[in-house]
Amino acid sequence: MLNGVINVYKERGYTSHDVVARLRGIFGQRKIGHTGTLDPDAEGVLPVCLGNATRLSELLTDRSKAYRAVLLLGRTTDTQDAGGRMLKERPVHVSEQTVAEVIKSFIGNYDQIPPMYSALKVNGKKLVDLARRGIEVERKPRAVEIYDICIEAVSLPRVTMTVQCSKGTYIRTLCHDIGEKLRCGGCMEQLTRIRSGGFCIETAHQLGELEKSVQAGEETRYLIPTDACLSDYPGLTVSKEADKLLKNGNPIEATACSALEEDRALGEFARKGAFFDSQQEDPVIAGSQRSGCYRLYSCDGGFAGLYRMRKGGKLYPEKMFLSGGK
Repeated sequence: MLNGVINVYKERGYTSHDVVARLRGIFGQRKIGHTGTLDPDAEGVLPVCLGNATRLSELLTDRSKAYRAVLLLGRTTDTQDAGGRMLKERPVHVSEQTVAEVIKSFIGNYDQIPPMYSALKVNGKKLVDLARRGIEVERKPRAVEIYDICIEAVSLPRVTMTVQCSKGTYIRTLCHDIGEKLRCGGCMEQLTRIRSGGFCIETAHQLGELEKSVQAGEETRYLIPTDACLSDYPGLTVSKEADKLLKNGNPIEATACSALEEDRALGEFARKGAFFDSQQEDPVIAGSQRSGCYRLYSCDGGFAGLYRMRKGGKLYPEKMFLSGGK
């Protein structure tokens, strides 16, 4: 079984579930999962975890995202994107300066009401299933954060912009909210995810490319080792005496650990920028939320898992990756 993460370029027309199903067939293994849903009409970065890296899914989903979106002003739809049923069309009598000012006003924290056409559940039922039956229910606003918005081009009624945001942000809802604040309405016309955590679009691979690599006998060509995806955590090696404790998932004295002589997770993949774009630092990681956690390796160099430092100078297991090792 393969263990690691593949930076997949999801093409338009595929659901995230479709991508996982295709990869199960390509690699011939069941244990595969994605790290954050992309709508069928959206494209771009979709990190997919294989084997023991599926335990990374929650950690990777928590990280920030970056999108390139085209906002179409003057049109409101039921899905908040251009593919939905048009609800209202209004003239766009606003200046480019006003548009820019309103867009920039969304930078920071704001409460976003999730769209009805989403996979979120209310009382055990998916909102999208209710929406397709013509049922609308009340949704509680969710706190999201827009780290930055860069306006790349304005040709009214269209605006092309790059958005860096927290997990759980709906870009089509952002487009809708911008349109409402401008009093002309708006929807999302196009969406590309250009970054998810440390995975960037420049090094994402289409399904056809991955299939060819497997057919050529190069199954691991684009596979990123599990520990390399956690390179923002410091790495430690345990002593021979503590090795058994590590492999059994027991707490370990910090004094039984030493810093890696060479950080393996910052090896071939990270050094060459094969998946991490150092120019677009993840604001979540930069915000020091990673403090206190360490990657722990056995004395023979095998990656064991993430440990967190607790009071008293002991490291306790946070998430283990022992099946399959490094």
